Amino acid sequence: MKFEAILFDFDGTLMDTEWAIYQAWLRTFQAHGHDLPVEVYVQCIGSDFATWSPKTHLEDLTGTSFDWHDLDTGRQREIEADLADQGAMPGAEAVLAQLAPVTRLAVVSSSSHQWVDGWLQRHSLESFFETTVCRGDAPRIKPAPDLYLEAARQLELDPASCLVIEDSFNGMKAAHAAGMDCWVIPNRITKVSDFSEAEQVFHGISEVASSFDAKRSHGRSSERS
Repeated sequence: MKFEAILFDFDGTLMDTEWAIYQAWLRTFQAHGHDLPVEVYVQCIGSDFATWSPKTHLEDLTGTSFDWHDLDTGRQREIEADLADQGAMPGAEAVLAQLAPVTRLAVVSSSSHQWVDGWLQRHSLESFFETTVCRGDAPRIKPAPDLYLEAARQLELDPASCLVIEDSFNGMKAAHAAGMDCWVIPNRITKVSDFSEAEQVFHGISEVASSFDAKRSHGRSSERS
């Protein structure tokens, strides 16, 4: 089937927010005498703490209950400070500018609208997308398919005609559960995950536009033959 839209994940795909978030969690663990290997932490990437919780993990390791309100507030300040001077993923704006004239684009994220829309506006990326679908727009977040299905509903498209660009195992599971193909761009955290079920795996976002163009060209050739 011809792809009629591309649905981009946000965190770790359009902007490298996940490394700053992980580093803040790592500092929290180290402050209490424990490590937080990427191979462990990656379980919650693309989803929420219902999938796997660093909070529960640290409490299990230490045998202590923490005041998470204060810790969360401090950690969020650290994350936003670390990201203050960071732009979009290298090549992201150029890829979006190349894709926007030839296909429909949307963002689908397990994060909040405040977080996603705020960064898209800050980096002048929001105009590329017809819609952003975030936590709260559907009953469940990734790895459930709900957010991707809601994006297809808003675009009035068959889910199978939507291509997903993801960076996480949970995101890939959500895309496949929605009946969508998924191209994955692992980052320095999610590169430890198994993406053998992805339709394609890339080294960087810049490869997406050329692969999508090649697929479109192949489709046009098939229609003529």
